[in-house]
Amino acid sequence: MIQKSKIVDTLKSYKSVEITAPLKFVSTRIDLVSSKSESNRALIINKISGELSELHNLSEARDTRTMQRLLQSDDNVLDVLDAGTTMRFITAYCAITGQKKIITGTPRMQERPIGVLTDALTALGCKIKFHGKDGYPPVETLGFDGQRTRNLRVRGDISSQYISALLMVAPQLPEGLRLELEGPIGSRPYINMTIAQMQHFGAELGWVNDRIIDVRPKPYDATSYTIESDWSGASYWFSIAALSKQSFISLKGLKDKSLQGDRAIVDIMQHLGLQTEFYDGGLHIQAGRDSRAFSCDFVACPDLAQTVAVACAGLGIECTMTGLESLRIKETDRIAALQTELAKLGASLDETEPGVWKVSGGGEKALLGEKPVFETYDDHRMAMAFAPLAIIRPIVILEPHVVEKSYPGFWDDLTKAGFILTFH
Repeated sequence: MIQKSKIVDTLKSYKSVEITAPLKFVSTRIDLVSSKSESNRALIINKISGELSELHNLSEARDTRTMQRLLQSDDNVLDVLDAGTTMRFITAYCAITGQKKIITGTPRMQERPIGVLTDALTALGCKIKFHGKDGYPPVETLGFDGQRTRNLRVRGDISSQYISALLMVAPQLPEGLRLELEGPIGSRPYINMTIAQMQHFGAELGWVNDRIIDVRPKPYDATSYTIESDWSGASYWFSIAALSKQSFISLKGLKDKSLQGDRAIVDIMQHLGLQTEFYDGGLHIQAGRDSRAFSCDFVACPDLAQTVAVACAGLGIECTMTGLESLRIKETDRIAALQTELAKLGASLDETEPGVWKVSGGGEKALLGEKPVFETYDDHRMAMAFAPLAIIRPIVILEPHVVEKSYPGFWDDLTKAGFILTFH
């Protein structure tokens, strides 16, 4: 077993980590990682406004470090690696500011569509070229001919990152932007997060009605901004608490009235018996009530779906899930990945009717026998969603370095909480 202080520095040299539960019940206080969602938005806004603002508590996630590096780069080719948010935000920024850049990423990133965003940017007056399949990275921005329109329509059921990318560059447009979202609107909390952060930096924008956002052509102001802790990262500790017979976990840096949509984990995990109490500077989580079957719509918080599905499978609790459509185009096909890995628990994720999925089976007895080994599919959330199962019995997670994408100190924090980690 390696020492805790060496975990982050040496992650990439290990192919797996074996995780065993603490010898006693989980009682810990965690300083959570900062939100990469807030960090990446703040970095783009600050860049557009001339880098005059003071940003505090920026995330140390690889996605955020990638964003920082590329915003300072003079290279003609910008490699976002596997960072979807960075791909969308950087593309919009380079296009609207008239830069000639080729923006690319990993093979998986080149399979993730970007056509909705590039079509919108083209309609605004940007010149864009694809270097592979139309509508997919790599994408080249070739300049901005001047604003052709201030009225755009885009689908609302696509990734909110496309919408946020357009909104954040809109104050720079001579005429601003009137953006109409067509059809169902997914991940609305992330759109509201973007609007709130833009308003903090002095932008004038807001909802005209429940599907039209109007942005005035007013430059951003220089100001200071402090990033909140990450609710997505918090969700794994909620899962640990749900799977524990008894636990007391304190998470620092979270606010009840948060901009982040994943704050929904508080309400979702009540179905699995958790009690949550906010205090000045964070919250306490404690197991207490019985779990029960429930239904949940993840359209506004898709990044929580893996966490909740695995926790339910570990407890043997049925959960009916909707709003999972965007999981197909994430770091991996998360629905297929969940189906494969949940089967190792004797659990299943089945589509019972179009758009409706049910987690069933599993439970503590399903983890008896041979030590389960879970694949991660180059997906940070697969690693962290399955890690809490170590509460029930020892497990193995492959490619542990993937957590660097959003929560590089995750394994450190598990060690702090008393989990025994052995890297191979």
